[in-house]
Amino acid sequence: MRAGKRSMDGPHVLVVGGGFAGLTALDKLARTSARVTLVDRNVYSTFQPLLYQVATAGLTSSDVAYPLWSVTRKTRAEFRKGELAALDPAARTARLADGHEYHWDYLILATGVSANFYGVAGAAENGLSLYTRRDAIALRDRLLLEFERRASGDADPEFDITMVGGGPTGVELAGTLAELRNIALPAAWPGIDQKKVRIRLIEMASSLLTQYKAKERDYARQQLVNRGVDVLLNTQIKEIGPDKVVLSDGSSHRSDVTVWTAGIQAPDEGWNSALPRAHAGRIDVGSDLRVVGQERIFAVGDVSSGGENPVPQLAQPAMQQGRHAAEQIKRLMAGQPTEPFSYHDKGIMATIGRRSAVVELPSGVRLRGTLAWLAWLGLHIFYLLGNRNRVVTLINLSWRYLSWSRGGGVIVGDDLPET
Repeated sequence: MRAGKRSMDGPHVLVVGGGFAGLTALDKLARTSARVTLVDRNVYSTFQPLLYQVATAGLTSSDVAYPLWSVTRKTRAEFRKGELAALDPAARTARLADGHEYHWDYLILATGVSANFYGVAGAAENGLSLYTRRDAIALRDRLLLEFERRASGDADPEFDITMVGGGPTGVELAGTLAELRNIALPAAWPGIDQKKVRIRLIEMASSLLTQYKAKERDYARQQLVNRGVDVLLNTQIKEIGPDKVVLSDGSSHRSDVTVWTAGIQAPDEGWNSALPRAHAGRIDVGSDLRVVGQERIFAVGDVSSGGENPVPQLAQPAMQQGRHAAEQIKRLMAGQPTEPFSYHDKGIMATIGRRSAVVELPSGVRLRGTLAWLAWLGLHIFYLLGNRNRVVTLINLSWRYLSWSRGGGVIVGDDLPET
């Protein structure tokens, strides 16, 4: 990947966001004469598919983080830590929150998104999200604190955890929490009565994992039920309080910890106010992934939306969009017209817990159970950035599944300093 020194006379490409989409674009642009700058609010890239393992104390926060300066060194790009504050498409400038300003010839927006609370009262104030590394650490620390308080008798022994949203994140988190309660709790916190720890998953649709086939959806639900998760379907949330969730029919459930996994939206941060917006505030793009009305701005990954056939908000589509945007910039640099984006479906997968997962491939192959779980585990480790992360993640997850019944596999002491 590393080549000779990049020409300083080439066009400047500014990439905002160091997630799956942004880093894939960076890799593709390394093969061009463009000068490339990557801007991200963090100094690391987060592997979001495994955040639920951090939240349930199975991985450390560093296992799912990779330094962005290492990526930019390999791709001969510049990295700057900062947040995008203002954007002037006409002047082709971008100003960061610290006042630093960049002039760009081409811009790729891959900023990612945040939780979408759909206007539910109290959700933002009383619910926890699971989209960033800080979210995962905050949830883990809250769970461990609540377990410690109950083990020492300093809190009501009743403990209710609620997930709102039956997509992959909600299913994976609910399944892992159930195994944490069923297997690790007696050894790690013997003072806690397992029967008083309740895990609930609420979904407004008629099934979990709605993008999967019926058999896989039914399998996921039954696996959660078998693990002791209370699954409520066709159920809508009206309000979230500090210690309860209120349903649309007026009934309520106790909830000491409520995790919102029901959807995402593009945050309104000022810089994107001048750009056309689509569903959930995401940036509206054309068939070639250029922002509608803009010739030199691309939006990729979760922050973008558009076209007749929207792609799922997963890692693979984001990576393919990042690659496509970089290829279109290369074509524009050569004076060639852009081409429409075409998503190549490589399949979907989700895990429910140990030796339980669902896999659907575009060829029609569908897997459930242990084989699907091994495929899920292998693929996620493969896509982790950095050999250290791959090795440590494999060791930590293997140790978790082998030693839970003895109280092992619960990582503590990995606090994130306040910033």
